Order: sequence, then C-alpha cells, then structure tokens
Amino acid sequence: MAEKNKSGMISRRRALLGFTAALGFAAAPATLLAVSEAEAQTAGMERRQERRTGRHERREARRTGRHERRETRRGGGAEPTTTGTGTGATGAK
Repeated sequence: MAEKNKSGMISRRRALLGFTAALGFAAAPATLLAVSEAEAQTAGMERRQERRTGRHERREARRTGRHERRETRRGGGAEPTTTGTGTGATGAK
C-alpha cells in the first residue's frame, strides 16, 4: 500500500517545486519588461543622468591631464608647447 501512495500521489515537496517553477516562469517576462523601461522613467532622472555623465567626463579629463603633466615632469612624456608661466623675457636687447 505504501507503494501505491508513492506512485499515485504527489508529495508536498514536488508540488511546491512545481509551483515555484511555474511562478518563476510567469514572473520572468515581467522583470525583463521592467528592466528595459527602467532607463528613463522621468525627466528628472534624465537630467540627473546627464549631470552624472558630465561629471564623469570632466573627472576623466582632469585625470588624463594630471597624468600627462606628471609624465612630462618625470621626463617620460612629450614636452608641452607652452606652459603660460614664463616671464616673457627673450634675452635679446
């Protein structure tokens, strides 16, 4: 009789597993849809993203300039064309 129960009835564990799998498949399209629409929900979010992008670009430009100046000081980079800190005297009379 125990054999009949095992083959004829579904255990609670199997039922829960099947329900969880079905729920997962049903929820997957909704999450994919939400991800694709999440890029710009409001105008405020767009402005914020633009500001953030600008900050990142300015930061990268500062870093690049800093690295180039450092390499020039250490003798490893190309010499700058002008620094703007000279006295302006040419030495000729």
